[in-house]
Amino acid sequence: MTQTRHYTHREILKVMSGLMLAMLTSMISTSVVGTALPTIVGELGGQDQYSWVASATMLTMTVSTPLWGKLSDIFGRKLLFQIALGLFVAASLVAGLSQDMGQLIAARAVQGVGVGGLSALAQVILGDIVSPRERGRYSGYMGAVFGISTVAGPLLGGFIVDADWLGWRWCFYVVVPFAVVAFVVIQRTLKLPRIKRDTTIDIWGATTITGSATALMLLLTLGGQEFEWNSPWTYLLGAASVLMLALAVLAERTARTPILPPRLFRNRTFVLTSAASLFVGMAMFGAMIYLPQYLQIVKGLSPANSGLMTLPMVLSLFVSGVVSGRIVTRTGKWKIFPVVGLLIVAVGQFLLSRLHVDSSQWLIGIDVAVLGLGLGLSMQMLILAAQNGSEPRDMASTTSGVSFFRSLGGAVGVAAFGAILLNRLKDEMTGLLAARHVKVPGGASMSLGSPDEIQHLPEPIRGIVLESFTRGLETVFLVGVPITLLGFVAVVFLKELPLRGASSAPAAQQPAAAEPASAPLSKDDLVLAGLLLELVAQRVELVNGRRSALLSAVARMAPADDHRTESERARSVARTVLRPTSRALIAHAATPQPPGAPPSPASAHPGTPRPGRTYADLVSGRTTR
Repeated sequence: MTQTRHYTHREILKVMSGLMLAMLTSMISTSVVGTALPTIVGELGGQDQYSWVASATMLTMTVSTPLWGKLSDIFGRKLLFQIALGLFVAASLVAGLSQDMGQLIAARAVQGVGVGGLSALAQVILGDIVSPRERGRYSGYMGAVFGISTVAGPLLGGFIVDADWLGWRWCFYVVVPFAVVAFVVIQRTLKLPRIKRDTTIDIWGATTITGSATALMLLLTLGGQEFEWNSPWTYLLGAASVLMLALAVLAERTARTPILPPRLFRNRTFVLTSAASLFVGMAMFGAMIYLPQYLQIVKGLSPANSGLMTLPMVLSLFVSGVVSGRIVTRTGKWKIFPVVGLLIVAVGQFLLSRLHVDSSQWLIGIDVAVLGLGLGLSMQMLILAAQNGSEPRDMASTTSGVSFFRSLGGAVGVAAFGAILLNRLKDEMTGLLAARHVKVPGGASMSLGSPDEIQHLPEPIRGIVLESFTRGLETVFLVGVPITLLGFVAVVFLKELPLRGASSAPAAQQPAAAEPASAPLSKDDLVLAGLLLELVAQRVELVNGRRSALLSAVARMAPADDHRTESERARSVARTVLRPTSRALIAHAATPQPPGAPPSPASAHPGTPRPGRTYADLVSGRTTR
């Protein structure tokens, strides 16, 4: 969607206040349950369904993300964002009222659908109201919201559970007032133009994409827990995921309005940013989910205190995101930040892998601050790069697509790192118990209980458990290093496309072009110029892909970042620039001019070049500033 209105800084901040408040409450809801889950299971029962309370939200959030972007193209960004917010509020109330684990898991699944819409559409709306060049100024705040919610969730959950006058149900109720306020703010401040769009919904694409992602998520979530990795269920779910993926490719290639247009995957920027987001999601979620285990089990911190220990990461993430965003706005250069940021993330994960049972809290704080610094420099820049490299019509699909791959990477990372931790923990406990000649009932497969129960185990069993957890988490963080470096490689191969400016800034804000006055053209000159342009356009179409000097010359009028073939670029210039300009010149020559008024062919037609605007800008739909 092209930007048709210029928003002032004040208006953008008002809209962003609603977007950030909605994102903060929704993301907190996905993490707040972590510290409250043992208490919830103790009251509702269903220990065998423990993992589903957390994974149900991530599953539905991941599979619904690309659908929200497409639906917003059809029904409008604001309406869909408010629907997602309303869905989230309703599901939160039902979760708080749940009487058994089945009801809670169902409510959490619906919550995930709402969270998927809020996280994807917030970025899409930001892309609609802010040009890529200015977007860096605000993207740091959006990244900071993600980091703050990741820490605030477990911290808030710990305080609520510890407060006798509240109870675990308030983990779901507490976000409702903030979500209602966000709804009101969005209603009052977000005024997007109504644009007529194709109302066709890609049903087959939605079904196959959702089916493929769901089968993969079920395999990663349940594999190694509900069934063995080498089992019929593993092969069945794996085959179902691959089959649905193949059908999704076929559906998207034949759909008139696909959810993930195949042309996106011919866009180098989209492919590389999606790959980088996938790897970043794996490394980031893996670190954030399992770091609290080190703090609570190995260091013996309470849930609330473990949340406080991650504040250095939030502060560094916020500062680096805001500062890098402002630098991008001022300079227009963005690639250096994700490149450096992902290297810093890899360094942070390596430092976390060096933590031991007796590591000081100061050292832990420094390590997590390094991790937050890298995330702040890279997360939002990948979204910015993808949006800037996409066509305006693909803004929603591009944004939701990149968010989808990041969520999918997070789900894969959590499942994979969890399997690594459990296997390493079992092996280490078996080895340490045998080396120290200690025998316990159940051996390495004994139930360890809650962090508080582990702290009260007798020696030497307690020491063996803590050492085993430390070594298991060391492996988790070490595995994250090469995964992050894969994301770094993807970013290195990104082409740093110039950031587009605002496409509809008022003329008063456009700098005046200091060009020498030119002599007015006669009517004969206008007609001749128009006919010549029409002749060039016809010759381009007649060449029809055969190499020629004319085709190359016309193709060079297209933007430098246009990745289409030379023939496609030339025909696009002929269709969108040469022919409209030809008609405008001829029409202007036929229009009677008031006495003394010089001809002004540059303003005769909206498709005609004006001072400060080039043919490449016309083809791409952008203006120079």
